[in-house]
Amino acid sequence: MAKSKLYGKDLICTRDWSVEELNMALDLAVEMKKKRFSKDHRKILEGRTFLMFFYNPSVRTRQSFEAAATELGAHAQFLEPKSMRLKTSKSAGETIEDAARVMSRYGCGIGVRILEDKIDAYGDGDALLVEYAKYADVPIINMADDRFHPCQGLADVMGLRQHFGSSDLKGKKLLQIWSHGALARSWCSVQESLLINSRFGMDVTLAYPEGYDLDPEVVNQVRANCAKEGARFEIVHDAVAGYEGADVVYARNWMSSVAYDNGFDKQAEVEKALGFSKWICDEEKMEQTPNALFIHPMPVDRGNEVTDEVASGPRSIMYDVAENRLHVQKAVMALTMGE
Repeated sequence: MAKSKLYGKDLICTRDWSVEELNMALDLAVEMKKKRFSKDHRKILEGRTFLMFFYNPSVRTRQSFEAAATELGAHAQFLEPKSMRLKTSKSAGETIEDAARVMSRYGCGIGVRILEDKIDAYGDGDALLVEYAKYADVPIINMADDRFHPCQGLADVMGLRQHFGSSDLKGKKLLQIWSHGALARSWCSVQESLLINSRFGMDVTLAYPEGYDLDPEVVNQVRANCAKEGARFEIVHDAVAGYEGADVVYARNWMSSVAYDNGFDKQAEVEKALGFSKWICDEEKMEQTPNALFIHPMPVDRGNEVTDEVASGPRSIMYDVAENRLHVQKAVMALTMGE
């Protein structure tokens, strides 16, 4: 396989890549899914190491990246901050510059995951990835930070295209709706969904109760994306109204807009969120749609974010999207790290 024009490129947010580049990755992911165990694919990263740096754990992310590396002929190495002497605001240790430069000598790529309780203020996790990218000589792949989750966004689009039977999502309506839940999640998957789907021309309705505003810079970018594509964008603060006409319902909990104002308090966020019991995706609400697909990045908080009937129903594609994480990550790794 020859080097692609994406060779050596970081993936911190899908907006860093052009639509053409995103489609390149999605097309390759489809091919790799069809020919999953092709002998040719096993040679792309043969004998190389992908370093996975987990500030926060994730069963699905670790499994999918390790499987992706294996199927490309590489080895995925699991790393945690507690096993490394890293400089922090409270302790001496190795700087990001030093860690990034050294790790670049060992691996062909570096993945980083940092969320919620591992940062002091919103944006710190994303800033850490940007700093790694500044000093690393190999691609930095965002495995989820507090702002963005590009591999999840790509997997979402791949799943929607698969089930709509078309790569053209223009004119389809996405309902991105807050759900009450007990996990106090970062905004990353939600914001990535809004950013990438608006670039592919989807109409977007963003629904959430007062006090759960997302990053205003991201929301303004989504609004601009929709305007550029001639698509509709609206924000509503109603638990039901947005379902009308929706082709896709993405119901997920996220933390409030003041979650970091006095230090991140997960229990306080959970207790506050569980007070909005009307904000659950159920069959009654889904019946207002023209047979919409249900999508979720998982893990799903059943009984709070969504009922079992919807999550396990015939229009739920969350397992397909979870599988697609493997394929889009293989594609991204092949394009950015493979020769």
